[in-house]
Amino acid sequence: QVQLVESGGGLVQAGDSLRLSCVASGRTFSSSAMGWFRQAPGKEHEFVSSINWGGGTTIYANSVKGRFTISRDNAKNTVYLQMNSLKPDDTAVYYCAARGSSASASNRREYDYWGQGTQVTVSS
Repeated sequence: QVQLVESGGGLVQAGDSLRLSCVASGRTFSSSAMGWFRQAPGKEHEFVSSINWGGGTTIYANSVKGRFTISRDNAKNTVYLQMNSLKPDDTAVYYCAARGSSASASNRREYDYWGQGTQVTVSS
């Protein structure tokens, strides 16, 4: 069992930065790939980024590539999402997710555990 708690969301202006954190509890964090997804009002869940167990492999959605950076600290059971040059289109609830596998993935169905989400609002 893995429990995930996100933090770091907030209200910012376009062009600003935010760093989201996701702290995991459970013994399997260091062997789990982690992902970030988001859901805007009235829209489906959207893949944002994923990182494999060791941090050596990352995947990004085209919409955030070059602006967002995912990283992890296995000693702290934490995965981060650094978001720069934020746009109003980035407004969404951001969810952290964990897989039973060590490989990163972009399909939300491949994730077994989910956090409650943190709201990110970007004003123009």
